[in-house]
Amino acid sequence: MSRAAMPAAAILGISGTSLTPEEAALFRRHRPAGAILFARNVADPAQLRSLTSALREVLGEEAPILVDQEGGRVARLRPPHWPTFPPGASFEGRPEAALENAALLGATCLEMGLDVVCAPVLDLRHPGAHDVIGDRAFSEDPAEVARIGAAWIAGLRAAGCIPVIKHIPGHGRAMADSHLDLPRVSATRRELEADLFPFQAICRPDSGRGAWAMTAHILYDALDPDRPATLSPRVIEGVIRDEVGFDGLLLSDDLAMKALSGKPEDLAVQALDAGCDVVLHCPGILAENAALLEACPRLTDRAAERMEEARATALASRRPLGAVSASV
Repeated sequence: MSRAAMPAAAILGISGTSLTPEEAALFRRHRPAGAILFARNVADPAQLRSLTSALREVLGEEAPILVDQEGGRVARLRPPHWPTFPPGASFEGRPEAALENAALLGATCLEMGLDVVCAPVLDLRHPGAHDVIGDRAFSEDPAEVARIGAAWIAGLRAAGCIPVIKHIPGHGRAMADSHLDLPRVSATRRELEADLFPFQAICRPDSGRGAWAMTAHILYDALDPDRPATLSPRVIEGVIRDEVGFDGLLLSDDLAMKALSGKPEDLAVQALDAGCDVVLHCPGILAENAALLEACPRLTDRAAERMEEARATALASRRPLGAVSASV
C-alpha cells in the first residue's frame, strides 16, 4: 500500500448504535485505521452485526474493530443477548479454564464482527492499590499472571481474534484511576521488575505471537519522571521495545482519559512521536474525531506490517471451539 493510501494511525469510537451519515463522510474523507465499540454502540446481535458491517464498508474489509471484553466489570457484550464472562481473578490457578473461556469469549466477539479483543490484563493485583485493576488481574504473582495470560492469548487466537495485552508496562501499582487522574508510581527500578515480568514472558514468540499491546497512562518515577508511559520515548523505546522485547503493534490507551492533558489531536502526535504505532480515542464525538484525523499522521509501513502480522496470525490460529486444546 502506498503512503498516500495508508489510513491515519488512529482507532476511533463512534457515537451510537449506527454509523451516522456525518461519521461515514468523515471516515471516508480521513480514514482511520479502525474503530472501537462500547456499550453505547451495542443493542442486540442484529444491530451490532449491521454496525460492524457498515463500518467495514467505509473503512475496508480488513479494518480492525475493537472491543473491551475482558469479562467481569469490563464487558460490552452482556446478557440477555450474550453470556456473562467471569473476571480475570477467577482463573487464578486454572489455565485450562482460562483458555477455554477466552476461546468462547473470542468466538462470541468474532461472530459480531469484532476481531480485536482488548484483553488479557497482564497487570499485577497489588494489595492496597486503586481498585481500577483489582479483580481484572489474574493474580498477585507475576509468574501466575504470565501463565494465565499465555492461556488467554492462546484462547483468543484459537477463536480467530487478535488479543491486546494491557496495560504495558504495568498499571497494578497505581494509586489512582487513570480514567480520572494521572497516577504516579514511585516504585524503584528493581520493584518494577515484577510488574514487567508478565509482559516479558508473554513477549516470547511462542506466547505473544500476533498480540497487540496497550500502553498505560502512568508516570513511573524510575522510568521517566517527566512523561507518562504513553507519551515517553524513554519508556516506549527503552523499556517496552528494548527491555520487555515487545515487537508487535503498540496501541495507546484512550487519549480522552483524564490522566493526559491537552487536545486529542496534540496528544495523538505526541504519542506517535514517542513510539506508539496507533492511538486510541474513544468518546465518539464527531468534532474531536475530525480534529484528530486532520492532525494525525498516517500509519507507518512498520505499523501496517505489525497490523497485518497480527491479523494473519489470528486467521492461521483459528480452530473450531470443540478442537481448542488446553495444552499450555
